[in-house]
Amino acid sequence: MNQEKAMINTVDRKGLYRLGGISAIVLGLSYILITVVYVLGGALPSGAEEWLKYLVGHTTAWWTILALSALTDFLFLPVALALTIALKEVNRNAVLAGASLIAMFAILDLTVTWPNYASLITLSGKYAAVTSDVQRTVIVAAATYAWSVLNSSLFAVYAILVPSLGILIIGLAMLKGVFNKATAYSGLATGILGIVAVVGPFVISALGAIAIIASVFTTVWVLLAGVSLCQLD
Repeated sequence: MNQEKAMINTVDRKGLYRLGGISAIVLGLSYILITVVYVLGGALPSGAEEWLKYLVGHTTAWWTILALSALTDFLFLPVALALTIALKEVNRNAVLAGASLIAMFAILDLTVTWPNYASLITLSGKYAAVTSDVQRTVIVAAATYAWSVLNSSLFAVYAILVPSLGILIIGLAMLKGVFNKATAYSGLATGILGIVAVVGPFVISALGAIAIIASVFTTVWVLLAGVSLCQLD
């Protein structure tokens, strides 16, 4: 009986690793596609009204970005769970903390970031359709709230700092776990760069640009983690 239970647990664990691995690979590929759409969209504007004008000509691109980004948030959940199971023997509490931070980021992103972007996209269509200055002013006022949320310090904390801390913790666990060193070190680099991108601008404003490099390392990390999870027994 115990042997049968062990066999079932092994099969379940392998299935979870496979699900997490495939989710991570799809997540990484989605990040690459999102980046391509971003680049094709050109330089991003500043200011609520400028965003409305910009989105009028980029509605399809931004609905695509929104859909893919929401998908990646959902995919982070099975990835975090699979990593927790794979690394629980290394340091259960630390890995749970790291996975919880990643899950927290995904949930906040789904409930705060993308609803506000959806609001801006929807309002841009109304902005283009109105004919009076009064109506346009009302729409800009409504868009200002969403734009303010997306440009607040709180946004940087939950969208960059929180997942970076989670990935850093898991990267440290990977150094002693079943993952290869490349996966572990890419996780460490992702975490450190993300932290610097959020905290650094308080000292040197230019350090905020490191967020772009951090996003590249995040993509590399999830792809490597995905391949590694698929290879686990």
